[in-house]
Amino acid sequence: MSRPLSTPSSLPHRVPDLGAMVLLLAVARHGSLGRAARDVGISQPAASGRIRSMERQLGVALLDRSPRGSRLTDAGALVTDWARRVVEAAEAFDAGAQALRDRRDSRLRVAASMTIAEYLLPGWLIALRAERPDTAVSLLAGNSAAVALRLLAGEADLGFVEGLSIPEGLDGTVIAHDRLVVVVAPSHPWAGRERLTPGELAATPLILREHGSGTRQVLDAALAVHGGLARPLLELSSTTAVKGAAESGAGPCVLSELALGEELSARRLVKVPVEGVRLRRQLRAVWPAGHRPTGPARDLLSLTAREARER
Repeated sequence: MSRPLSTPSSLPHRVPDLGAMVLLLAVARHGSLGRAARDVGISQPAASGRIRSMERQLGVALLDRSPRGSRLTDAGALVTDWARRVVEAAEAFDAGAQALRDRRDSRLRVAASMTIAEYLLPGWLIALRAERPDTAVSLLAGNSAAVALRLLAGEADLGFVEGLSIPEGLDGTVIAHDRLVVVVAPSHPWAGRERLTPGELAATPLILREHGSGTRQVLDAALAVHGGLARPLLELSSTTAVKGAAESGAGPCVLSELALGEELSARRLVKVPVEGVRLRRQLRAVWPAGHRPTGPARDLLSLTAREARER
């Protein structure tokens, strides 16, 4: 029975490096060490030293040197043929790697929680398009738990979440901060209140985002020490739906300040301060643990970091 071939952990010590092989091919092509040195962008003394080092490494003379130029020895001609095959294989390897990079860079799959998808990502993606006009971007919007699942399943290259912490199995970085606010319709009894207590907020049935959303996670944690949230008045799966229900007068809701600019300006909703409870949160970019974003995902991450510094 034949024994399986072993795979060396490194190249044998007598195999020259790729740069030395490229230089030898240039000498063979030009018949001159000086012209070969200029071709590969190094000095003639450096080229001469590199060829001598290659000869010592192989244990054979590669060139016959004379005032008229440098001529390959018989051994040098044979080594040059071998070197040509190695360099051609390296060029094919590089071309294949470039094709993989081009394919990777031609698309970007982003998964984002609702608030970030609606109110922050459009500006980031416009800026990214200016830098990478040939990259096609697809956006998958959902709650923070859904974003984590998509990343872990390999369905997205970069994610953005709003929860209290980085979901398990992911790495991440803070890219912005946000504040949750209590809002009601102008006709609601709370509209004239100067402030609410955490206990009042916790005891009141609210219009809420669904479990798994970053907004819900932060609100649950903030009110846990005040008796926890009352049974929801409504549970809705989008920020737009929650705002619409609150505007209709159905009841109070708690949403990101980012999502309420237009409604507060037009006084379709009124902000109600709450004392003694922290409703701030961090917005994060996330990716599978141990796999730092590359290509367009890395560029989008850099854009968010730059914007965070400028804010």
